[in-house]
This record gives sequence, structure tokens and C-alpha cells, in this order.
Amino acid sequence: MFQSFFPNPKLFFGSAVIWALISVLSWYGFASGLGETFGFGATPEGPPPIDLTYFITPDFLWFYAYYAFVSLVFCGFWWVFSRDHRWFWWSVCGSSLIIFITYFSVQVAVAINNWRRPFGDTLQNALEGDKGIVASDFYILMLMFAQIAGLSMLVYVMNRFFVSHYIFRWRTAMNDYYVAKWSNVRHIEGASQRIQEDTMRFASIMEGLGVSMIDAVMTLIAFLPVLFSLSSYVTTLPIVGDIPAPLFTAAILWSLFGTVLLAVVGIRLPGLEFHNQRVEAAYRKELVYGEDYEHRAQPLTLVELFGNVRKNYFRLYFHYLYFNLARGFYIQADNLFTYFILVPTIVAGTITYGIVQQILTAFGQVSNSFQYLVNSWSTIIELLSIYKRLKGFEVSIAERERMSPEELAEMLREKEAAL
Repeated sequence: MFQSFFPNPKLFFGSAVIWALISVLSWYGFASGLGETFGFGATPEGPPPIDLTYFITPDFLWFYAYYAFVSLVFCGFWWVFSRDHRWFWWSVCGSSLIIFITYFSVQVAVAINNWRRPFGDTLQNALEGDKGIVASDFYILMLMFAQIAGLSMLVYVMNRFFVSHYIFRWRTAMNDYYVAKWSNVRHIEGASQRIQEDTMRFASIMEGLGVSMIDAVMTLIAFLPVLFSLSSYVTTLPIVGDIPAPLFTAAILWSLFGTVLLAVVGIRLPGLEFHNQRVEAAYRKELVYGEDYEHRAQPLTLVELFGNVRKNYFRLYFHYLYFNLARGFYIQADNLFTYFILVPTIVAGTITYGIVQQILTAFGQVSNSFQYLVNSWSTIIELLSIYKRLKGFEVSIAERERMSPEELAEMLREKEAAL
């Protein structure tokens, strides 16, 4: 699954995580302030721009250069150690590009969040009868939003286009890897399904799940500082009272609670989904053999095999019952949680409508990112089931490759006799 597309997967992913941590910590530790030293100019004081100039400020231009540098170092390292790897440009350089585009799309969301404050405050002032607010004020703000929204759609479409090609290359790498071993693969039970269906489903799920995971991480990196700064407007939380960085702390604790809750109540589901595929495969295999051998797929055998299918599905239905109940409860509570923690501040009248909109958006972005497992749990369960099947498939291939021709021939004769 991984070694077909990535060079030395364990070392690759380990080095990618370590290098990413070093790069992020260096950026927030000291590198973000070096832009002026390298000639990118000083960032103007005051609130950030709320139009497209937000993306060409000195800070952003310096970040582009910084990201290009750390990516060049990482890709250069792997070019030296894996230059002959067929999928180097897609797996190594393509991954770096996807991360950058995802981070940029998150920054588009940050720009829209910055726009919410002046628009919300202008709306509030107009509703309160401020005669200084004219129609052009709203039209100008809407035009600014249209610019950012247009950029957002463009980035989204291009990112999805590139990711689709990236994922299909990954599927192609898996397909070529398995097909190249067809002489050992063809006699493994369910080989055709593993190569065609499971690689297709693995690629399809990774296209959505993988991108959403990267998006969740990039959102945290972009919005956690925003939420931390917005915490200055909120000093008191219900029940607990005054705590440091209340919005920041509440988002983390609430998201961790939801993640742990869903992980605990759903702990049985991956195993049941995997077993479900096994009983379905056993039933399907017997039906296929029944097409060629008259003594196979007898009624009593089919009744027994389908009984196993029914039993496992009923177990799945029961466990999904309380899992969906817990998940639904948490999601509904999440819709009101931000308003709940803002009640003391709203009642005190210490924030404006525009700031409330900023807080709601930033808190929602951080909360949803931390709730990645909560929002994707059902898909993760399906992916784990596919992973187990493909992993077992690869183990079977490795076992056959270690056999001598005589041992392999004997095993095939025994299988034919069993049929």
C-alpha cells in the first residue's frame, strides 16, 4: 500500500513529521520575525487587510519563501536517497504541494474571518440607527468578500483536481505492485477483489480522508493563534469563571472530550466491519465455486454462510445504535456550546456583533479540526477494514514468495483437492 508509492515509507513519514515539527516550531519561535531582515519589508500596524492584499503582505511573502526553502531541503534530501524511485515527484514533491495549497486555502478562511468583524460591526451600527453608515459601505465590503470567495473557489477546484490525480497515481502504484507479483498472487483467495476493488476503495477514501486530515492540521496551525488573540475579549466562562485564554482552553477541552467519547463508544466497530467483509467474502466465494462445481454451494451450506452474514450485520446494527446516539448527542450539543460559553460576555455587553461572529467562526474551525476523528469516524472504520484486508493480502504474498516451487505446487494441489 505504501512502499509502492513512497520511498522507504517508515523513514519517509517519520522524517516528514520530524521536519514538519522543526519547521513549524522554528517559524513560530523565531523565523516569522526574520522577514524584514531578508528584505521583505515590515508589516503595517493595525488590523489585517480584508481584501486580496492580505495574501501579499510582507509576512505572507516571507512565509512563501520560508515554505519553499524547507520544502526544497526536504525534497532535496529524498532526491539524493531515492532519485530512482518511480513515483518520487508525485509522492514527495506532490505531498509538499498539497500541504501548501491546503494551508493557503485555510488562510483564505482566515481572511474571510477577518472580514466578518467590520461587516458585523457595520451591520450592527446601521441597525442601531447610525446615520454615518451608507449603502456604499456595505457594497464595498461585499465586493471585498466576493474577491476572497472567488479566490477560495479557485484554490478549492485546483486543489481537488491535483489531489484526484495524486490519489490515482497512488492507486496505479499499488496496482502495478500487485500485478507484477501476479504469478504468486493469482492463487490467493480474493486476489482479484483485493487488486481491483480494495485498491480503488482505498484510493477513494484517502482522497477525502487524507485531504481532510491535512486540512484539519493546517486549520489548527492557522486558527489557534487567532482564537488565542480573540480570548482577550472573553474573560469569564460559565461555571468555571475566570481562566487563562478561555476560548483557546475551552475549544481544546471540548474537542478532546468529543474525540475520547466517540473513540470509546466506537471501539468495537473496526473489528466488526473487518469481520463483516470476511463473512461476506466467504458467502460470495461459495456462490462463485457453485457456478463451476456441482457439489459446492449446497442449500445447507449457503444457509449457514448467510446466517453468519446476518449475525454479523445484526451485531453491527446494535453497536452503531449507541455509537450514533452518542455522536448525535455530541454534535447537537456542539451547535450551542460556543454560545453557551459566550453568555456571560454577551450579557455584560463587552463585545460587538462583529467580534461575536469572528469568535464563532474561529472557535468552530478549531473545534472541527480537533474533532477530526469525531467527524470522520465512520470513514476511518471503513479505511481500517480495507487496510487490514490489504495487509493480510501482502502477508500472503510474502509467505508465497518464501516458499520453494515444490512447496507452492503442493499447496496448490491441496487447494484443488479441497475444491
